[in-house]
This record gives sequence, C-alpha cells and structure tokens, in this order.
Amino acid sequence: MIVGVIAVPLSIAVAVASGVTPQQGLATAVVAGVVVAVFGGGPVQVSGPTGTFVVLAYAIGVRYGYAGLALATMMAGVMLAIMGLARFGRVIQYVPYPVVIGFSSGIATVILVSQVGDLLGLSITGAPPDVVARVGSYIGAIDRISAIDAIIAAATIGILAGWKYISQRVPAPLVAIVAVTLPVALFDLPAVTIYSRFGDMPRGLPWYGFPPVSWELIRELFIPAFTIALLCGIESLFTAVVADGMVGDRHDPNTELIAEGAANFASALFGGIPASGAIARTATNAKNGGRTPVAAIANALVVFLTISVLAPLAGYIPIAALAGVLTVVAYNMAEWRSFAALAKGPKSDMIVLLSTFSLTVLVDLSVAIQVGMVLAAFLFMRRMSIVAQVTVTRADDESALGENESTRDEPRRVLPKGVELYQIDGPFFFGAAEKFRNAMLLIERRPRVRIVRMRNVGAIDATGLRLLEDLVSDSDRHGGHFILCGLQAQPERALTKSGLRDRIGAENITATLDDALARAAELSARPGESSH
Repeated sequence: MIVGVIAVPLSIAVAVASGVTPQQGLATAVVAGVVVAVFGGGPVQVSGPTGTFVVLAYAIGVRYGYAGLALATMMAGVMLAIMGLARFGRVIQYVPYPVVIGFSSGIATVILVSQVGDLLGLSITGAPPDVVARVGSYIGAIDRISAIDAIIAAATIGILAGWKYISQRVPAPLVAIVAVTLPVALFDLPAVTIYSRFGDMPRGLPWYGFPPVSWELIRELFIPAFTIALLCGIESLFTAVVADGMVGDRHDPNTELIAEGAANFASALFGGIPASGAIARTATNAKNGGRTPVAAIANALVVFLTISVLAPLAGYIPIAALAGVLTVVAYNMAEWRSFAALAKGPKSDMIVLLSTFSLTVLVDLSVAIQVGMVLAAFLFMRRMSIVAQVTVTRADDESALGENESTRDEPRRVLPKGVELYQIDGPFFFGAAEKFRNAMLLIERRPRVRIVRMRNVGAIDATGLRLLEDLVSDSDRHGGHFILCGLQAQPERALTKSGLRDRIGAENITATLDDALARAAELSARPGESSH
C-alpha cells in the first residue's frame, strides 16, 4: 500500500510530462505493475511509468500522436520479449558505463528543462520537444510567470527535500502533494490544476486497443521503439540487481525481460505509456518488508482504487506540484557525482560520456544511444589493439626464448636455424592481426618453419582465423611448415569449427613451446616439402 501511495503522484507526474493524461499514467502503473508482478523474474520488482521515458515519449507523441506512441510501446514490448527468449538478459547489462551515465544525466537535464514552464506556471501548450526551442519558448513567455504556481512548486520541492529528516515511513511525495493541494482546493487558489488542464478524470481503466498500423510507420518507429526497449531493459535489470541485494534473492534476467515486454504491450492496449522496473518503488517495497509478488500486486490495486474512487479529488492537484515531484526525480537520476568522476577519468571515457550527454540534450535520445554505443565499441577495440602484442623471435635472438616452462635447471631453449617464433599476447582479433601482419612484413626471407605461440590468447575472431589460414596457405605454396602451440579453449574451438585445425594437422599443434621446438627441429631437418 505504501508503494501504491508513492506510485500515484509519480505516475501522474510522468504522464503529464510525457504529454498524455494523468489517467494514462495511472493505467500504466496498474497494468505494468500486475503483469511484471505475476510473470517477472524477481519477487519484489515494481514496474510502472518512470522518468527515463519522459523525453522519448513526449518526442514520439509530438511527432506521431498517441497512436504512434502506443505502437512504439508495443513494438518495444515485442523486442524485449525477443531479447528475453534469446537469453540476452546478461548481455544487455554490458552497456558501457559512460554511455549509461551520459544518457541518464542527459535525460535528467532535459526533464529539468521541460518542467520549467510548469514550475513557473507559464502554461505553454504544445511546447517543442528539443531543449533549445523549449528554452526559447520560455523566454518568450517570461512575462506570464504565475507567482502562485511558483510558490507551490517551491513548497513541493522543499517538502520532498526535507521530509526525510522528519519521517522515513510516510512517503514524501504523498505528503508534498497533499500539503500543496489542500490550500488550492479549500481556498480556490488560481493555480493550474489537473482539472483546469485536462478536465474531469475518467474513472476506471481506459481501453485503447490496437493502434493503426502500417509498414511505413513501423519502419519510422523502429529506432525509437528499440531505444525504449533498451532503456527498459537496462533500467529494469539494474533495479532487479539492486533488489536482489536488498532481499537476498537472485532474479532471472531473461524472464524479467519477457515480463517487461508483456507489460509494455499490455500497457499500450489500455492507453498506457512505456514502463520499466522503477528503482524508487522497488526499493521502497523491499525496505517496507515486501518479499513476494503479492506486494507489487497490492501496489497496482491501490493505484486502481485511486482511478476508480478518488479520480475527482485528483483533479485538484496543481500541475506545479507534479512538476516539483518530477524535478526531484530528475535530480536524483542525474548521477552528477558519477558524471563528474568520469569527466576526470580516461580521455576515451570522457569522450563517450560527453558525446552521449550532449546528443541526448541537444539532438535526440535515440541518436545519443547509437553514437554512444558505436563510440564505446571503437574505443574498446582501440584499447584491445593496444593491449595485444606480437613478438617475433629469430634463430639469432635465442635469448628472447627465456627459461624452460618445466624447470629452470634444464638448458636454455635453442631456436633451430630457419625457424621463427611469433608470440601473441592478448585477444587475437583484427587489431592484433594487423600488428601480426606488420611484423611479418619486416621479415626479409620466409622462414622454413613458423611457430605461433598462443598461450596468452584467450579469444580469437574471424580476422585472426583468416590470418592463420593465410599463413598456412603461404607455407603450403612455398614449402614451409606451420606450428601452433599453447592453444586455449576458445581459440581451439574456433579452429576446430572452421576446419583449420584439421588442415594444420594434430601433429603440428602442441601443448608447450618445448614440444613445438622439437617438432620444428624435426621439420627443419627434412627436405623442402611442405607438411600440409
């Protein structure tokens, strides 16, 4: 019941900021709350509308209307279910941290800017979704500031910030909303309210049904829908991990993704908006003793009773109070400390962070995620190519071979004449493959035997395999020999699946360098035919 009491003002605030009616936000809390409680991957997860989707939902609604937003929400639901069925639950958690912080801080900034009009009672209808144009509309309406609305917003923020020092049990959003709504209702203060903006709130759950669908619209909404799905997956799984630590349980990430997908699809059928695991409501549930899905179902029932019984009273809630609630939510999700810490960290992380943040604020959240992920991937590949090293040892540089692997008492290794040793350290993917290729270009004459030592190679990709295949082919053409030693599990599997292991021959794949040197000595003593 406590979680339900918190969910009511938050759901209304998120709905209003997303450009839909308060009833649609409450319907989302009911439908998503029940679906995830029944089918979710954790016992205490509470789902509903969250501030994460405000920017995206508003932008989609402005461009395509609610029909477009409903279709994008359904498409995101299908994508989430596919991710869960494909067992992507663990993979989605590997979104780079600078990307997550960048768009979290960016979303929070856009939300804060978007609430300025309601905080000051400017009552700008049809405000543009982009930040720069919205700030311009505020400047143009600066002479219409409402003192009453500004005082209500300030009072709401003040109560939300200070209530934790008075009580931890009674939800601060409820106290703040009631405290500022009562004077407005009793003294008929000239504040903008839910009733004055939206009219009477209908009772009960609305039924919207399936939105109009066309192939062209699906194509246009694919990227926004994927962004919704990605954000939902990240936020829901992060919330589930936090809940695990609070209740000593372990959630199933794939089941959670499927449940969130079903929740978003069902939410749109009832006129709802995108939903995900809500960190504040889930944490409150766990703190107050929730340990089974019954608590999350009870939360949805409380919200449903609000729609069914208390809808007329909700009309008195000032819009400025809801803006105050969402302002505090945005401040809490901004991750300012993490942002500042990353900005002082490695330059590559700072580039990803600032790019994602700037694009989220100034361009579009979908573009920000795409660019952030691509940048992070390129920088990761660059780091891996730096880490990967290729060392070439020739017969006239035997000291580089070091001591024997078995014991230091045995003689030092000797590299037979006409034999060269290539040692790869780090993942053997296309970055390291390029280093390998450059190292071979420095060789004036082809060696009689090439030994490639891979004991420090934990992974190999298609480019690495292709380079090894080229080396084998080169040996075949010029009567040389090729030996691999020290294969780890993943590279050995990759070579076996590609057929390259059979082509090299089991006798030319050794466990240790000593075995490889013995094989090389045997091959170099033979006449000039190839062993392949």
